[in-house]
This record gives sequence, C-alpha cells and structure tokens, in this order.
Amino acid sequence: MRILEDKKITIKRLRRMLFGPTSEKTEQIIAQALALAQGKAHPGSAQTLEIKVKRPPAGHGRNGKANYRGAKTQWVGHERLKPGNRCPGCRKGKVYNQPEPGILVRVTGQAPLAAAVYHLQKLRCNLCGDIFEARPPKGVGREKYDATSGAMIGLLKYGSGLPFNRLEKLQAGMGIPLATATQWEIVSGAAKKMQPAYDELEHQAAQGDVLHNDDTTMKILERMGKRRQKNVQRGGQTGEITPGRAGIFTSGIVSAQGKRRVALFVTGPKHAGENLGAVLAQRTQQRPAPIQMCDALSRNPAKNFKTILANCLAHGRRPFADVLENFPQECAYVLKTLQRVYKNDAIAKKRKMTAAGRLKFHQAQSGPLMEKLQRWMVRQIEDKKVEPNSGLGEAIAYMLKRWDPLTLFLRKAGAPLDNNICERALKKAILHRKNSLFYKTDNGARVGDLYMSLIHTSELNGADPFDYLTQLQRHAKEVRAHPDKWMPWNYPRARSPDQQT
Repeated sequence: MRILEDKKITIKRLRRMLFGPTSEKTEQIIAQALALAQGKAHPGSAQTLEIKVKRPPAGHGRNGKANYRGAKTQWVGHERLKPGNRCPGCRKGKVYNQPEPGILVRVTGQAPLAAAVYHLQKLRCNLCGDIFEARPPKGVGREKYDATSGAMIGLLKYGSGLPFNRLEKLQAGMGIPLATATQWEIVSGAAKKMQPAYDELEHQAAQGDVLHNDDTTMKILERMGKRRQKNVQRGGQTGEITPGRAGIFTSGIVSAQGKRRVALFVTGPKHAGENLGAVLAQRTQQRPAPIQMCDALSRNPAKNFKTILANCLAHGRRPFADVLENFPQECAYVLKTLQRVYKNDAIAKKRKMTAAGRLKFHQAQSGPLMEKLQRWMVRQIEDKKVEPNSGLGEAIAYMLKRWDPLTLFLRKAGAPLDNNICERALKKAILHRKNSLFYKTDNGARVGDLYMSLIHTSELNGADPFDYLTQLQRHAKEVRAHPDKWMPWNYPRARSPDQQT
C-alpha cells in the first residue's frame, strides 16, 4: 500500500507539474477526489462528503473609468451649447450642466519606450561665423534617456518578466531601437541613484512586527561551473565564493508594521534565515522580538536573533490535500476544519479587527476547532487507526510535531495563519527565472533585487511603481540626504508643491 500510495502521489505531482496546479480550494479538491475515488471510498463516504461547488457570479469583465488611473483626462465642452442657452429641441427651456459627464475611453497602442526627435533650428552669422541654435522646448533635457526610461525598462524586466532581448525586438519593430546593452546601462545607472531607498527599505523592514521569509532557487552564471572554479582559484575576487556551498537562492522577506508592508529580495548563496538575520541586525534594540512566519525548513529561521516562530498552516494543510484520494473521509475532515479557521480569519479582516480583537475572536471561534482537530489526530496515531508510515500518517505527524508554531495565531496577537504573502512575492523572482533564466553576475543580481524590492513594496502599499521609480531618479540628491522621506507610502509629500500635480 505504501508503494502504491507513493506512486500515486508522484504521478499526481507530475501531473500538476506538467499541466499546472489545480485549485486547492477545499470544496473543489474534495469534489475532484470523490469523483476519482468512486468505488474505492468507504461506504457512505459519498453521502457524508457531498460538496456543492460555488461558482463565482458572472460579470461583464469590463473596466470602469476608475480603473484607468494612469490615463490622461481631458474635459471636452459641447461644441454648440453652453449652460443657460435655449434648448434646441423644445426651444422653450434652458440647458444646464449634468452632475455626471459622458464618459469615452479610448485606448491606443504605442511602444513601451517612446521617442521624440527635435530639429533645433541653427542660424549662422555670415560675418563672424557664430552659430546660434534654438533651445529645446521647456522640460526637455539634453540627456537622451530620461528617468522614465530607467523606470519603464526596470518595470518591464523585473516587474513583468520581459527580458532585454524581447524588449529590443519589440522596440525595433516599433521603429525605436533599444539595444540590450543600452538597456542594461540605463537600469544599472538608475539603480545607483535608487540605492539609498533600497538601503532604507532594509532598515524599515528590520523594524517590522511580523516578518515573513522564504526562498527559491536561482542561477548566477558567475557562481556556476567553470566560472565558479576560476573564481575560487583567484580567491573569490569577483565575489564571496564559499567552496563548500554551491546552491544559489533568491530570498523573499516581507515585513509588516501596521498597514505598511516592505518586500525585500536578496539573491546569493545564503539561505532565507541567513538573509533575514542580516536584516534583523539593523533592528532597534528597544523593539520587542518580532513574529517570524516561515515554513518548517530548518534553514528558514534566523539563527542569531530571537524571534517568535510561527509556521505556515497552508504547508501543514497541503499534505492532506495530496493524499485526499487515498483517505477521503479523514482528509476531508481535516480540510473542512481548517477551512472554517480560514473563514474566521477572513471575517476578522472584513470587520477590520485590531490585532488584539482578532486574537480573542480566533481564541473563541477557532480555538475549539483546533483543539478538537489535535485530539482527533492524536487518537488516529495512538489507537493505531492509521499506519504511521502512510501518507496520512506522515501528514498527521508533520502537524503534531509543529503544533505550537502552527497555532501561534491562537496565542499571539498579530500572528498570521500562513506565509502566502511571501509566496506571492517570490513569484516575481520565479517569473524572472522563467523568462530570463539566470543572472550573469552578482552585480546583475543586486540590480534585480533592488528593482524587485522597490516595485513590489510599491505594489503592497498601493503606490504607482512607475511613478515611484521615476521620482527616485529625478530627486536622487534628496533621496540620498533623507531616504526615510522617500518611501512608497510617503514620497508624494516629499516632492515640491509644483511637482505634485
């Protein structure tokens, strides 16, 4: 049975890798498992586990005017009439303004990076030979690539996963050439101007109340193969190369303090726990130990800094979803229990409860559910109702072994249920790995980390990442002098009044 179960699980995971993951919503996976396990489940299980899958309500799928925040708006007056004029229809009444104007949205295509060519008139004196050239229009500088160029290329490359070579082909097709080498020069130059903002993000992240961390594999050619061997022979001149460690990772760290969120990306040979420790080294000593949310891998906790460890409940749930087809009744009970816990958390967010209020709510509503679930899992093992080495037995053992960090949300105010916010953040690094495949050097990885951190932090705080990257470059001196005033949540106030329009 163990071999059969392992084969089935492996095939299931292979199917997920080949065709993409299916939804992990409780109703859907239980319904799918029952459909696949017809005739194999225990008698009566189909009746006891009947699930009605709720479909989302149908929508028109169109965007309203409020969604076009980046569009230029223009007021268009009536071509013939003005308020107070005689009505051309009945010729008796007078027309007046309506509170809501008519809305017309026009979307046009253009190259990601546009270009303008200015022909500056030149005049030459026929006597002395002096040449007088016209000045460029107001607001047009002498630099070929302005701050918006670095912001757009960085947003496409590190925010949307568009490699330099694809952007080069797209620009060439639009008649505005932009070589890959030029793109790199632009983003690397812009990164130097924005470095103080990234350093300040690290400092802000270290002060967080809750820190999420995780990592994913990455490739840096400078640290791989023959390049790495030559680097080790030279004594690591191009970067810190550890002979005994060949793995390369991108660590994602999401720090939460109140409503503010800070996302950091760090690429290199260090694990998520080591990178988190480097961030916490900047933490103010007067601040209490933060809550650290991660999965149960031993490399994720920060070794040299005291944190209140919480483990991801979604990782504890997933093994039960994997063996649902083999143990439909038992796994369905666990999944439905955890579903009610997540529903309680959604209610707390919807009611905008404080951290203390959310804790009391979970203790009252989710505490009895989790206590009952723990007793049930203990009985399954002690009463020998399940084989310890089976898929279900291993899933139960995983949760029981890590019960305290998995249920920290029942004892500590502000403790999250899972690490999903960090998992979503790491999708930016995974998207880059999928499209660009690798970084060439450590410096390239640092530039990518900087852009991803600034972009995703802007998104988490509701700021426009394109505008934010642009303003950081335009106000490089002010950012270097007072980086704390140029964070995504407060940078509009740091700009001068004439630049805030």
